[in-house]
Amino acid sequence: MRITLVNVPWSPIGFPSVALGLLKSLTLKEFPEADVDVVYGNLDFVDWITKRVPEFNYEDYRYYDLESCYIGTGDWVFSSALYHDPQWKVPEFLKEFGPQSDADGQNLAHGTNEVRRMQTTLWLHEHVEEFTDELARRIVAGNPEVVGFTTTFQTLTASMAVARRVKELAPQTLTVFGGANCEGSMGEALHRNFDFVDYVVRGEGELAWPGLLRALYEDEASFTTVPGLCWRDESATSQYNPVSKKPLPPAAMVMPHYDEYVAQFAKSHARFWLEPRLVLESSRGCWWGEKHHCTFCGLNGASMMFRSKRPEQFFNDLVTLTERHKILDVMIVDNILDMSYLDSLLPRLAEADLDLRLMYEMKANMKYEQLEIIANGGVVCVQPGIESLSSKVLKLMDKGVSGCLNVRVLRDAESLGLTVAWAYLYGFPGETDEDYTKIIEQFPVLHHLEPAGGDDRLAVQRFAPYFENPSLGFHERWAAPQYGLTYDLPEKELFDLAYIFKATHKGIGNDLAWTLRSRMNEWRDAHWYSQLSYFETDEGITLTNTRPGFDWDVVQLTTEVEIALFQMLDQPRKLDYLQRECAKRFGTTDISSVIDRWMELGLLFTDDGRLIHVVTRDRNQRFMQIRVGQSLAARPEAEAPALQPAASAQSAAV
Repeated sequence: MRITLVNVPWSPIGFPSVALGLLKSLTLKEFPEADVDVVYGNLDFVDWITKRVPEFNYEDYRYYDLESCYIGTGDWVFSSALYHDPQWKVPEFLKEFGPQSDADGQNLAHGTNEVRRMQTTLWLHEHVEEFTDELARRIVAGNPEVVGFTTTFQTLTASMAVARRVKELAPQTLTVFGGANCEGSMGEALHRNFDFVDYVVRGEGELAWPGLLRALYEDEASFTTVPGLCWRDESATSQYNPVSKKPLPPAAMVMPHYDEYVAQFAKSHARFWLEPRLVLESSRGCWWGEKHHCTFCGLNGASMMFRSKRPEQFFNDLVTLTERHKILDVMIVDNILDMSYLDSLLPRLAEADLDLRLMYEMKANMKYEQLEIIANGGVVCVQPGIESLSSKVLKLMDKGVSGCLNVRVLRDAESLGLTVAWAYLYGFPGETDEDYTKIIEQFPVLHHLEPAGGDDRLAVQRFAPYFENPSLGFHERWAAPQYGLTYDLPEKELFDLAYIFKATHKGIGNDLAWTLRSRMNEWRDAHWYSQLSYFETDEGITLTNTRPGFDWDVVQLTTEVEIALFQMLDQPRKLDYLQRECAKRFGTTDISSVIDRWMELGLLFTDDGRLIHVVTRDRNQRFMQIRVGQSLAARPEAEAPALQPAASAQSAAV
């Protein structure tokens, strides 16, 4: 049994494929005599392109991998290779995304970078078949019987281009597709429309992959019993087996195998661009989404049921892989942190003192003490799913948090030195301009906290409640334009194949959206030299400030009322609560002058009738920020370092 598993562009190059790592481990566990190779075609592509276009860099790769995800540029690039036509739908692409319009059809004045990006896109589209041919020949040279492709986000077209070429070179080779792009009707449409794809695995790969291999290699096994499998009967008609309703139990989650990635990365040109990370999962599904599926979220197409590994199992996997590969940066691709880990896994990691640097996704209602446990356990970056600072809009999302709680997690994460990855979304049915204007006015108050890495209009995704239930506001949906530009299929088939959909815009208009983006850019620019923190002494509380929107350096809180109010406003509070508490403690309800003064100083954030202070706990941030500010002030603006916001992690589905 000779099997080759393939990862293609535009899969991220900074970490291995968790899907292929898991499938290799599972295959060797179930079939010890199997010969399994993992090919990182995304790293091969880096070496290929940098030899031909030396100026191609990591930011270019990230554009096709991540930044153009919702307009599909990365997929369109490889459509020429899929259809063996270097000019495949170039006029149509330029009409849709050319110099005069963006993805929303808005006129733009493109700058030098945009022109260069378009030139690179067109060059790649014309020449990329050379790469897919080379990669297919390398795969075929290993004489595999089965070639498996994992597909997530913008990897589908490149995978199909390579698979088609593999079948042309070696028709007897069997091709198998799986991953997030193959869930539900997407996998059925893929199998139905592309005959060079022999099998499509839908659902969790561990449940179907061993059964497929047995059906291929064992006489008594049958394709009909493989859960989620798309296959063809004797008349070449596509058959679709139901996906298993019993998700993979956590005890069956194997440790991924990453030897090929680590060895290939060490030789790849990519090593000059970034340091590699490992990627692991400690759970699957979403415990919040099981009861409150966020209206815009299209993840977990296979199963929302939350399952997590036993803490000792995940601890052992983590330690084994980091020691094996000598890599301490690890991205955990769970949709949400298992709260029980706060009492088990994370304290054990803190005690082990492994010097790990972990990233975790979590819910945004974490308190300071919980974040401290996370930070002590080696987590350096969190993705709390903030998405908005308006309680009204967050309620429309069914997020289960408020604007003040989201600000609290930003504040407390800053206090603990945690990087926060988040994005500001807009365009929800039912939102109003007022939901944004009141928040945007307060952005200068928050300049010392981590800004959003992106600000984007909501895109309708398959499996999200907004897609599944049109009555929530998006009554008409069409496959996003990139699918028609990439594939030669009728509209109905494009709809079944698509993950991202076009819909009539809801919520705020483009003018206010541009204001949001402009003010967020100001926040990003100011963040690197903004600081607001406090420390306590016997005399009271001292606050220090360097935010450009507030002309003061040091303020001291010395009265009992001030100190009590500051402590109470560590959590979101209503004004009447503060008045009642001050009446009980000090015999006064006249706190308006203090609150008004603090609003002038930019100490408070307010939303939905609640207030919370935004001052971080002093951990010497002010000295660090002073040094950074002095450094920036000492050099011309054009020479200031380009500091990039943290990118959102992409979940790697099996």
